[in-house]
Amino acid sequence: MPFRLAPIDLLNAAASLHGLAVERDLAYGSHPRQLLDLYRPAAGPDGLPVLVWFYGGAWQSGRRQDYRFVAARLARRGMLVAVPDYRLHPEAGYPAFLQDAAAAVAHVRRHAAAWGGDPGRIVLAGHSAGAHIAAMLALDRRWLGARDGIAGAVGLAGPYDFLPIQGPDIRAVFAAAAADLRETQPIHHADGTAPPLLLLHGTRDRTCYPRNSLALAARIRAAGGRAEAVLYPGIGHIGIVLGFVPLLARCPTLIDVDRFVRSALAPSRAAAIQPAA
Repeated sequence: MPFRLAPIDLLNAAASLHGLAVERDLAYGSHPRQLLDLYRPAAGPDGLPVLVWFYGGAWQSGRRQDYRFVAARLARRGMLVAVPDYRLHPEAGYPAFLQDAAAAVAHVRRHAAAWGGDPGRIVLAGHSAGAHIAAMLALDRRWLGARDGIAGAVGLAGPYDFLPIQGPDIRAVFAAAAADLRETQPIHHADGTAPPLLLLHGTRDRTCYPRNSLALAARIRAAGGRAEAVLYPGIGHIGIVLGFVPLLARCPTLIDVDRFVRSALAPSRAAAIQPAA
């Protein structure tokens, strides 16, 4: 049988690492999945904005190596990008993946300065289940406490308000919270105290409907917080991630994420951040 590359491999092969420094397999805990990869411009100023990327996969699949195509392009824009793995169902369900994500962010915050990043300007981001994780860390104080250093969060095609849970596989992921499933929903924790959120969604997403982003943004704004929901016409659940790939992009995902990260910086820092060549 001839060898064939998976689509994700083709996306990653097209994401050049030229001009970037990459560190792999950095441990933020003792479990085999508590590892992260780090991407940053090879040359440039310290004090880079930090972005922690959480991938999707219905909390049941995914690995950090598959998101080089996202991390490399964000790093080329002048960011320090961390991509952690986290425990997945059926090995572990809710809240293990949130515990891991919080531990990864805490580790990044502790070491950001040594890596060339600014520990006071961290943006959480993710796609699908990863967007749920980013939103929960930003909104629910159980995970990051005072949220020191968290400048904002970006969600792509995220599930933020998905009760009642429909699929048996997803119900199994959240079985440990069966006594009060509202606690698993980002919208349940929305108030006016969280850092600003940018919620991107495609109007043709049938995996996670855009009402999730619209409802969460509306709830946060009603409570006096800052949240922006942006809908991309004709874009589906996967197409929104392809917005990081210039030749395949049908929506400005990369541009909008970059814009948000820069807006989360203090003016004096934003002027010093330049995209990598």
